Amino acid sequence: MYDPAIPEVGQKRARRMSQIIELLASADGLASREIAAALGVSPATVRRDLAVLADHQVLARTHGGARLAGTPSEIPPRLRAQAEAAKTAIAKAAVHLLLPTPPPQSLVVGLLGGTTTAAVAQALAVRGHKGLRLVTNSLPIAQLVIPYPALRIVLAGGMLRPESLEMVGAITERTFNSVNIDVAVVGADGVTEAGITTHNETEARTNAALINRARKVVVVADGSKVGRTTMADMAGLDQIHTLITDQTADPRTLAAIRQAGVAVKQVHP
Repeated sequence: MYDPAIPEVGQKRARRMSQIIELLASADGLASREIAAALGVSPATVRRDLAVLADHQVLARTHGGARLAGTPSEIPPRLRAQAEAAKTAIAKAAVHLLLPTPPPQSLVVGLLGGTTTAAVAQALAVRGHKGLRLVTNSLPIAQLVIPYPALRIVLAGGMLRPESLEMVGAITERTFNSVNIDVAVVGADGVTEAGITTHNETEARTNAALINRARKVVVVADGSKVGRTTMADMAGLDQIHTLITDQTADPRTLAAIRQAGVAVKQVHP
């Protein structure tokens, strides 16, 4: 892939561009208006982002929209670095919350799939706390923590969802329903005053099973997800204790979430 010096863009725009790539990866091309509706921004904003990504051969323009020119992994390095910085900062804050000093003697953490929750998993593994147990339905998360022998891992079985490499469906839900979770760490495609959402209804139902088994729920989501609503509900705010996000999150949405009684922590990448 052409690897140019992408023009300097802010963190919020970098994450929006990454989300555009994710959306296009799940469809054979989308219209600008569809992307705008999914991201909660104007069509004009989407068209400007598409123009930058097309100029750098990440995507190809179509009549009224775009499609991916390569694979989702071919995100320009600067965009990737900016998105990763936010995830790393969010993960660090999550680990500080889960494993304070001194840490609890034992802790069962449920981790649902996603790049931000994977960052949390790796940061937890590096801490090497012997009393830590992880429960997950994510193959990438399980692979990340395998090299850390101090961790005990419960990997739920079920039907593999190829798009996310997560196990979903009735078998996964039965596994989740059989364990007791101290804290669930959950990513989301959308976070609003109504709750958290994701793009896939089967994944949402499976995720809800883990959330329902947790004493506490921590949502980890970068600022581009805050203020967005996607198709399938996972949980209402009454089930969420803490939201960890970054400084690009919409302040009005955060104010409404705080008003609902959720603790909100914003980090600086």
